[in-house]
Amino acid sequence: MEVLVPGQRRLNCCSNNDLGEISDVSMVPAKRKLSEIVHKRNERSISIDEEMKNGCSSSPTGSKPSSKKEHVTRKVKSSNGKRTLKKQFNASDIEIIFQDDCLINELEEDGEFMFLTKLKQRRRSRGRRSDWGMTGRSSKDVEMKNSESPLCTSSSTAVSSPSSSGDNNSRCAVRNTKSNGQSHIKCHQCMKMERKAVVSCTTCKQNSYCIQCAKQWYPQLTVEEIEELCPFCRKNCNCNRCLHSTGIIKTSNIDIGNCEKIELLEYLIKSLLPFLKEICKEQDQEMEIEAKIQGISSSEIEVPLTLCSNDERVYCNHCATSIVDFHRSCPKCSYELCLSCCQEIRKGSLKDRAEVKFQYKNKGYQYMHGGDPSPESRLSKTFEDCIESLTEWNANGDGSITCAPKDMGGCSDCMLELKCILPCGWISSLEVKARNLLIDGTEHTTLKQKRGERRAQALRKAASRTSSDDNFLYCPASTGSLEGDFLTFQRHWIIGEPVIVRDVLKKATGLSWEPMVMWRALCENMDSEVNSKFLEVRAIDCLAGCEVEISTLQFFEGYTLGRTYENLWPEMLKLKDWPPSDKFDDLLPRHCDEFISALPFQEYTEPRTGMLNLAVKLPPDVLKPDMGPKTYIAYGIAEELGRGDSVTKLHCDMSDAVNILMHTAEVSSSIEQRFSISRLKKLHKAQDVREHLGSVKLGSYHAQQLVEWNEDMETSEIDGRLQTLKNDLDDFPGFVLDAEKTGTSGALWDIFRRQDVPKLEAYLRKHSEEFRHTFCSPVKQVIHPIHDQCFYLNSEHKRRLKEEYGIEPWTFEQRLGEAVFIPAGCPHQVRNLKSCTKVAVDFVSPENVHECLRLTEEFRRLPKNHRAREDKLEIKKMILYAVDQAVKDLEAMKLTV
Repeated sequence: MEVLVPGQRRLNCCSNNDLGEISDVSMVPAKRKLSEIVHKRNERSISIDEEMKNGCSSSPTGSKPSSKKEHVTRKVKSSNGKRTLKKQFNASDIEIIFQDDCLINELEEDGEFMFLTKLKQRRRSRGRRSDWGMTGRSSKDVEMKNSESPLCTSSSTAVSSPSSSGDNNSRCAVRNTKSNGQSHIKCHQCMKMERKAVVSCTTCKQNSYCIQCAKQWYPQLTVEEIEELCPFCRKNCNCNRCLHSTGIIKTSNIDIGNCEKIELLEYLIKSLLPFLKEICKEQDQEMEIEAKIQGISSSEIEVPLTLCSNDERVYCNHCATSIVDFHRSCPKCSYELCLSCCQEIRKGSLKDRAEVKFQYKNKGYQYMHGGDPSPESRLSKTFEDCIESLTEWNANGDGSITCAPKDMGGCSDCMLELKCILPCGWISSLEVKARNLLIDGTEHTTLKQKRGERRAQALRKAASRTSSDDNFLYCPASTGSLEGDFLTFQRHWIIGEPVIVRDVLKKATGLSWEPMVMWRALCENMDSEVNSKFLEVRAIDCLAGCEVEISTLQFFEGYTLGRTYENLWPEMLKLKDWPPSDKFDDLLPRHCDEFISALPFQEYTEPRTGMLNLAVKLPPDVLKPDMGPKTYIAYGIAEELGRGDSVTKLHCDMSDAVNILMHTAEVSSSIEQRFSISRLKKLHKAQDVREHLGSVKLGSYHAQQLVEWNEDMETSEIDGRLQTLKNDLDDFPGFVLDAEKTGTSGALWDIFRRQDVPKLEAYLRKHSEEFRHTFCSPVKQVIHPIHDQCFYLNSEHKRRLKEEYGIEPWTFEQRLGEAVFIPAGCPHQVRNLKSCTKVAVDFVSPENVHECLRLTEEFRRLPKNHRAREDKLEIKKMILYAVDQAVKDLEAMKLTV
């Protein structure tokens, strides 16, 4: 459903539980500084005469410039084309003009009065201060000012000469292009020829960048650095053409010989062979049952092929698990059943997967901020009233199965027939071939010798578990070679420990990951119809837990400047999987290449050619799961709000993943906003007590004190009551009145160990009603405490989890340029401490295939409409094709060694 929010934007509920809509929510952007407002350019043309009378000499001797005043003529043509104004500027004026961004803009725009007024102010300021550049300028600009002399250029080249003070530093190669008939120099970034001040690269001698583009799109580079090596030569140019080009940089850093490749392939086959045998065993059992049904021997059975193309996915109609080969199908209604469901029906243990229709009610804007619910939201259905009952479905005595009842999607008329998708016997022959390749007796130790040089392990403390030796996480730096760390990485990875790799961006080219750069790349190369879908985005409002429609420009402004609600509570928005497509490499090819080139341990993570990445082994004509890369852009602040935080709630991914923090922006808050946040937190605490969501049981008097609070109370009265209550609650350390502040790194991660999952689930089920989810409503029902993704454990809940169950997660802060490896099967949650741009890619390592299979089994037992139920990974298909491809590659390589 759709709601139009006053003066803001449209909101759409995105919950899988048929959530309602947000009403009475009015949100306004945070105040911006005047200097941060982007002014539109006037399209009227203004030219500058490049000739400077009595200016710098262009002779090879490089003589000093004349002491006579230099001047430039500024001609402004009026709209009627009749009047021309000429203004003479002296050398000091020129120095002021070209060292001030604002004056450069005014010089090129039709803002004659503003330009002269600002220049006059600069003259006065220069007269009062001997070092005018030290005021309101950055340290880089000051360094440029000290190392540069006033701009003196000839008509075609920049001339370097000593300054009048004897400084030997060369002048900046900034050109003041001519307007007297000669062609201007084109800026490589904006492709405009009317720019007056440009800097040319002395390395390639082909590309030039205007000062405006240099300062706007490459703030990290000085003019001297661009002159020495331009962004194009540095391979981090973010102009529109370069951002849509591929092959500029080398993405893969895997450099190993054939013997090392053989060892990796053998390792892959050896790791996957047990799972391949299990698939064969499952099919053999079904063949024996089919032989019993038909009354013949299993060797005589011919299993017919299902008509299925490679670009189709076949799923079980009951549990939604992907079917890779053997299955049973109805000849009448084409109802298809996987082998796991067949076994459950025969055992009488078919799980209830009825659809759940429980929904969270929108109780209004005031309720989400600690007030009373709106009157119309008080009536709601209970969870039990919305559960569908499961019809009984049993197998026959000989093991045959009739098609599912009609209320379960079948016809209940015909017997299900055994069918296959792959050629009959192909999997069993593959298993024999793989086993024979591993017993040839050949030893390949080149890889171990090359990568076995262990260095001192770089570790980061992430937990304080007693009687445990896994409180430190492996945290190497990527600035050196990671070859010596490969085996160390494997040792930690195989036991399910996360890994953090530092400084991965230092090996990249330095391409800008600022969201506005990516948005510009998306919009400029598309036609208007396609481009329109990128003008608005569907972001998630973290407070309500619903999608909101907002213009892309407004979202990215809020990323840098922040946004608030009317009551100054921070508005936390986040974009998941942006751009909205599974073709990240097509829409942003240059950014995709930059990300892949920064990936550490590419034997696992390279999404195109990783030798130990099962996801890349699928044939080209087979439909593949979307493994990324995917971009996640979200707001964030360091303070833990307790409600509406910018978080990814506790969940467990179906595969392995690596996440790199590519860009951050810190948003500052005013004193007024911090005061408002503190006040609203107190109202939230009072609401928790009213609804019995507190972490401790309070006496009736203390509870009544909090219940009586309301938003109309004076702040002084609330503070007084809180102080009294706080003094009386010294014996209740679990009741936290003030949110604990954390550090200022990009993101705070909590990753749980696999062995702690049962205790974690028990804690969440026990305390589920203390958490809030969509529309800030209390969680009333739990299907699966982790896969529901409706819990975020704040600092208080993590403390109590350790106190009650003796477990705690690995907790650490992800810094800019750090890559976090998350093993499959490890529940984790993330809170953004700043506005963050992260890019992640999924991969499937041979060490964690067993976890992928376990999670697949958990997902298939979820209700029909559960958000995590669908088997998008198809891990069994990956196993088969990975072994097949590895066998082919290994056979070919052994012939050449």
